[in-house]
Amino acid sequence: MTFREFIERHFVPTFLPTLKLATQKKYQSTINTHLLPAFGSIRLCEIGALDLQRFVLAKMHSGLGWESCDLLRNLMSKVFNVAKTWNFYAGENPAAAVMLPEKKPVREKHVLHHTQIQPLLDALRQPCRTMVLIGVPTGMRVGEILGLRWQDLDLMACQLRIRHTICRGAINTPKTKGSWRLLPLPRTVVRALVIMRPDSTQITDTTLVFSTAQKTPLSDTNLLHRHLKPAGRKIGTPWLNWHTLRRTHATLLQLAGGTLKDAQAQLGHTKLSTTLEVYTLPVPNHQREAVENLARMVTNGDESDQRLDELPPATQQIQ
Repeated sequence: MTFREFIERHFVPTFLPTLKLATQKKYQSTINTHLLPAFGSIRLCEIGALDLQRFVLAKMHSGLGWESCDLLRNLMSKVFNVAKTWNFYAGENPAAAVMLPEKKPVREKHVLHHTQIQPLLDALRQPCRTMVLIGVPTGMRVGEILGLRWQDLDLMACQLRIRHTICRGAINTPKTKGSWRLLPLPRTVVRALVIMRPDSTQITDTTLVFSTAQKTPLSDTNLLHRHLKPAGRKIGTPWLNWHTLRRTHATLLQLAGGTLKDAQAQLGHTKLSTTLEVYTLPVPNHQREAVENLARMVTNGDESDQRLDELPPATQQIQ
């Protein structure tokens, strides 16, 4: 059986529907753009580890990013695992031996300083203003914000429950098991939601908090380019995007006294390492203050400074 035959007869119609809609679309696009043109006419049993290694490196040399090449490797691995499970392939998974060069950071990660948040809110119109007002203190994904329904909110208890997410206009369940979560809402956010809440007679089980005039889901891409990025440029943060709000939440939460486990629960991460390595960034001023505090603990503060003043000049010390 050729690679194309397995993909079109079995993998796409039988395996892809078991995945989240956004993942299905990403996999289908990757298959059509990269995998079928390269391996479509080759039999599954003839695709080896060296073939995949050369393929991935060639894609990287052509300008494809590290994450995209990693996706190619992982998707090919999934294809062969499924093929083996369904008895269409009997050998070892060739993708398991594929290696990638060391990952190098492509662009700097940014977070908003706490003094930039209010100017950002002032520069935004609705519904973006309230979306940002929710996003920073809760760390929610933009798809989770867009997927909020009024029935998910308990404004009396100042909390919300994440049950849905919206990606490219399609309503789906949350991304991972950890994404199903209950989050506290600050009173400032509750007051904003109370103001915009429609009459109870207009609310059904499926009524979205944020929607178009036709009650259809909003597009996060349109909101990003028409509202969020212009507001970011206005306050001097041209790099601002929806993901910045999650990083800002994780970073400011630690300054506010939250633990790493608190941040993991807020962001809905399955792995603690994701919260630590990807989302939490050091704050220079806080970092310096921590180092100074540590120095005072180690040296007993001014006593060491006094002893340093008593030391001879550096030239005499060398002698």
